[in-house]
Formats: sequence, structure tokens, C-alpha cells
Amino acid sequence: MSSLKVLPVTPERWPDLVKLFERHGPRGGRRNVPAYGCWCMYWRDRSLEHGTPRKRAMGSLVRAGREPGLLSYDGNEPVGWISVGPREEYGALLSSPQYRPQDEDDGVWSIVCFVVDRPRQGEGVAAALLDGAVGHARTRSAAYLEAYPHLSKTDNYMGHLDLFLAHGFRVLRKTATRAVVRRSL
Repeated sequence: MSSLKVLPVTPERWPDLVKLFERHGPRGGRRNVPAYGCWCMYWRDRSLEHGTPRKRAMGSLVRAGREPGLLSYDGNEPVGWISVGPREEYGALLSSPQYRPQDEDDGVWSIVCFVVDRPRQGEGVAAALLDGAVGHARTRSAAYLEAYPHLSKTDNYMGHLDLFLAHGFRVLRKTATRAVVRRSL
């Protein structure tokens, strides 16, 4: 989708992230679950309860100028999100038996979550977000970008392996259901 723009989440764009995560579906529930309850804090801080505590924590990161991810826009409408940042910011990832680093490399950034507004799925939003994340990490002097996509589920919140392979990532290792992939920047 060439009309999409991808921008860091800043304090000024926080309302757009809230709008994307809290959109109601046709029957009144949240249409972008699990983003609504998780707020992409699962890999950052597992001690936080689901829902409001995680939303507050994400809001604190944004207000502090941390840019914890990127939003994709179609015009002025937020249609997607990717959580991307330095690997050391994801404490649960660092201690995970499946994903913890098996290297001593510096400058590794991680992608741990995609959210694409349900009506926009299958339109290239995830690919645009991934391209944006590569550029974002590169301009912030990251040496590598790493992710943990699912091997078979194309709609998984951490992405699908094929998406990453098509964008220049290589497989470092596989787990039972996921791969650890990396791209040199």
C-alpha cells in the first residue's frame, strides 16, 4: 500500500495508538484484541495486570519520549502498529527459554508485536510496518533487527516467518512453533 505512512509513536500520536487499540467491533467488543488488553507490554513487563495497568505503562513510555513502536496511517487514520525497540527493553524476552539471546552482540533491536486493524488485514499494512521498523532501527544506529515470527500461523501477533524472509531476514534458529530471525542493518 503506497499510501501508508509509518511514524514513531510520540506523545502527540498517543491518542492515535489508543484509538487503534480501543476500536469497537460490529458487536460492541474490541476489534483489535489482544492489543486492547496487552498494550504490547507483555514482553516488557509481565508483572503488570492486563488492561488499564498496561495501558498506563505504555502511556508512560510514550510520554517519556521512548518511541516504543511505530504507527501506520492511511491518511490521518491509524491502521497498524509494530512494537520495535532495543532488545534489552524487553525483559521477558531476555529471560525466555525460547527467545533469550544466544549471542553477545551489541545493537540488537527486537520486533515483538504487530497490530493491524481487522478490516485492513491482508492489505500490506504489516509489510509497510516492517519496512518502517527496519528504517527506524537503522536511523537509530541499530546493528541488527531481530524478530520471533510464527512458523505456520499467518495472523499471529508476532508475525509470520514468510513476511520476514521476504524482507531480508534470515533464520538464526527454530523452536517448536516459531523462528528467531535477524536482519543485519
